[in-house]
Amino acid sequence: MKALITSGGRGTRLRPLTHTQNKHLIPIANKPILHYAIEYCVEAGIKEIGIVYSADSTAVPEAIGDGAHWGVHITYIPQEAPLGLAHVVKISQDFIRDEPFVFYLGDNMVVGGLKRFIDAFEQSNTNCHLTLAKVKDPERFGVPEIKDGKIVRIEEKPERPKSHFAVSGIYIYDKSIFEAVNNIRPSARGELEISDAHQYLLDHGYTISYSEITGWWKDTGKPYDLLEANRLILDNMEENIHGEVDSASLVTGKVKIEPGAKIINSTVRGPVIIGRNTVIENSYIGPFTSIANDCRIKNSEVEFSIILEECSILDVDIRIEHSLLGSDVEIIKAKGRPATHRFLIGDQSRIELL
Repeated sequence: MKALITSGGRGTRLRPLTHTQNKHLIPIANKPILHYAIEYCVEAGIKEIGIVYSADSTAVPEAIGDGAHWGVHITYIPQEAPLGLAHVVKISQDFIRDEPFVFYLGDNMVVGGLKRFIDAFEQSNTNCHLTLAKVKDPERFGVPEIKDGKIVRIEEKPERPKSHFAVSGIYIYDKSIFEAVNNIRPSARGELEISDAHQYLLDHGYTISYSEITGWWKDTGKPYDLLEANRLILDNMEENIHGEVDSASLVTGKVKIEPGAKIINSTVRGPVIIGRNTVIENSYIGPFTSIANDCRIKNSEVEFSIILEECSILDVDIRIEHSLLGSDVEIIKAKGRPATHRFLIGDQSRIELL
């Protein structure tokens, strides 16, 4: 079995972070989202992975490499334009050939990995196996209509969903999916919808089985989704302290401190991960916070946030919470009079002041 992973898309809901960074390379618990997808495939015993990326950027191939780090072989498949998930499958036919494969949306995260879904597909002897998750907003996703335990119809982003389930970003197919993606037409928004491909399979006598995701699953398409995924990963992290913690500091709970990091006269309450060469001084770091490499936090408080590399948070009076700070961000208290706020902010940033 092979795997096909998406890593394209514009990430518009995550701007301004995605103005300068592919959303699949944004770190969760200090590790790029795409790494988790690859690791799930490796855990399932898959050795051949295709990654579809935007042809106008080589950021993903450069960041991920040939797969040797994970003991797999990665083939890169460029997509000229974001023309839908079924189009991603269509352009990957030469890589997949006639083998069954897992189609994994690279910005999705799921507890427990992929193997149980692959096992269910093989045991069901069907042409397609979908993973379903109960969500509060199914109108954002492909939604199945289920009767007598069987999927009878699938609609893409319906105004009136027929169930509370979303088709999550893990699909398993045999070669019949290529007949579907090569015969459907673009939707009103000009894309080849994967839900239309699934409906084609149903309409033409192919069989679809499904598994319900009973643990957590996250589509990290929005800022809060990233924070929530970060929380879930940190909550399952093992404690590991390699950096320096001085005698005046208090470190409690699940905390991972990378080599070269220093905790000085501070309180760190896990789960928290602190990257290499980061310095925390006279500060409080609260639960569910990821701080990347080479950051500096002094006389400040941070909780339930993701801080990317080379950020500085200095002498900030109010606790920073529910925040995403991109690389090389600086938040400092102004010195002198008059006391003012000064900002250099990218497009679509959000600032809340009290």
